[in-house]
Amino acid sequence: MRYSLPVAYFLWLISGCGALGFHRFYLGKTGTGVLWFCTGGVAMVGAIYDLINMPRLVEDANIRESYRASLGMERQGYRPLPMELPNKPESIEKVILRAARRNNGAVTPGEVALEGDYDLEEARKALEKLVAAGHAEMRIRSSGVVVYVFPEFAGGAKDEYVD
Repeated sequence: MRYSLPVAYFLWLISGCGALGFHRFYLGKTGTGVLWFCTGGVAMVGAIYDLINMPRLVEDANIRESYRASLGMERQGYRPLPMELPNKPESIEKVILRAARRNNGAVTPGEVALEGDYDLEEARKALEKLVAAGHAEMRIRSSGVVVYVFPEFAGGAKDEYVD
């Protein structure tokens, strides 16, 4: 909806030369509309100010309305939604544990790098940190591949490891 300057001036005129603030309600300025209504346009000083600055008030209301329209917000009954925080990046530990659970407790740095968009060195360091903390064990498959095993996720399938 585009606000009209002639309509705003008309509402200013029929509200006692702006004293009742009808034009302010029309332009979406409900708070100052109530103030104007209760105080006679703040003793007519605000009403005279609005008479002089009406083109700017209408332009500001139109800009505000175009912002709302571009954001998909409706003028009537608009209530801003609470701001959602941006998604916190998933921790590398969570990526590792999810990959280990899916692979019966065994995970390689390459699997972690692919799963969480990390580089191999970052994945390896995180896995070694979990080994140092006692959450995982480092083993070597019979094929020579280093595997990090999380015993809590190791199910029925057993792999051959060299100690």
